[in-house]
Amino acid sequence: MRRSSSGISPVVATVILVAIAIVIAIAVAFWASGLVGVFTRFEKIEITAVYWEDNHFTLVVKNTGSAAATIDDIYVNGVPLGGSGTSWGISSGSTYLTPGATAVLTVNSAPGGSFTSGVTYEIAVHTSSGKLYPASAMKP
Repeated sequence: MRRSSSGISPVVATVILVAIAIVIAIAVAFWASGLVGVFTRFEKIEITAVYWEDNHFTLVVKNTGSAAATIDDIYVNGVPLGGSGTSWGISSGSTYLTPGATAVLTVNSAPGGSFTSGVTYEIAVHTSSGKLYPASAMKP
């Protein structure tokens, strides 16, 4: 008895193996890019304006990063003012800033008292991730 010895030609087998390898490579690339996107998100707060208005400093802040940021404190000359309350507050927006969101903060008092005319203050926004974003402004 003689068996038929016909099978897949080596060229067709090679084409099939290459096609399978390409499909697997594309699937791995999509999977890896999804993982990279998750791990490369970052917060970045930009203070776009700081100015004296009436009896307080006003800060306009924007989250230009790719992850949400939560403002949890304001520092004046390196001294934390504590959570939002009488020392500082939000006049527009929220302390939780999604990417692209803007908020307007008011800083009502300096540590240990009021602001002095002619003095430049370093006012920094502190986020829950531990980052500090400073800006300087002078009370006229």
